[in-house]
Amino acid sequence: MSLLFDAFWRAAAYCLHPRVIALSFLPLVLMVALSLGLGYFYWDAAIGWVRALLESWSIVHTLWGWLENMGAGSLKTALAPLIVIFAVTPLIVVLSLLVVAVVMTPALVALVAERRFSALERRKGGSVVASVIWSLGSTLLALIALVVSIPLWLVPPLILVLPPLIWGWLTYRVMSYDALADHASADERREIFRRHRGSLLGIGILTGYLGAAPSLVWASGALFAAAFVILVPVAIWIYTLIFAFSALWFSHFCLAALEKLRAETALAAPPPQASPPLALPDESTAQPPHES
Repeated sequence: MSLLFDAFWRAAAYCLHPRVIALSFLPLVLMVALSLGLGYFYWDAAIGWVRALLESWSIVHTLWGWLENMGAGSLKTALAPLIVIFAVTPLIVVLSLLVVAVVMTPALVALVAERRFSALERRKGGSVVASVIWSLGSTLLALIALVVSIPLWLVPPLILVLPPLIWGWLTYRVMSYDALADHASADERREIFRRHRGSLLGIGILTGYLGAAPSLVWASGALFAAAFVILVPVAIWIYTLIFAFSALWFSHFCLAALEKLRAETALAAPPPQASPPLALPDESTAQPPHES
């Protein structure tokens, strides 16, 4: 338990590191660049396509008439841009966060290793390809578990327990593998998973609950369209900070557990036995040379 809390406060302190703060703004930079690029090339075409689609629905004409009678006819011109914004923004956000996940986790693990575990041997028990396969396989299992557990969500307490539990399991599988991929061997990684599965799962669940905070900000942006442009970037930045904290917590915990495991292995190993000295002939029994 001391290892868990030690890793927690170290991860919280590392969130104030300039490199971590700089990385936390990466998704915002990507989002702005993607938005400007897509807007420059496709904004007018997308607005025209949405307006044509709306005009083809008879129910929309009824809605226009109702809005004009209510004195809100000006909303007609704003509806198509809002639909485009609400449709495209989640795609841009997901793409930005995926890029951050690929770039940010190795950078944070390297930061922890450089500052705290510089003497820890790198045994290269994982690779980029293996990490991708591991992450995809774990994600597939998590999605299957979510789909299978949906009927249980109708029981009020379980909807607050099952999804965070599943996502916590997924987070611990992916984050722990990435934290140990460069330093631990495959056997060491499996042993750490076996010894500390409960603690790793707990970290995943707690960070999963923390990840709900940006969702509240995101929902506020969806309800109040006027603040959408401001609240959504704020939600992304908060999510990135939580992601950074999660990666740092797993990195500190896993590398400290690996260091402890190797120390225990070194103590348990039998000391190397010295080779016996070469036997020299006994001078008292040596025969003198034969004289002719």
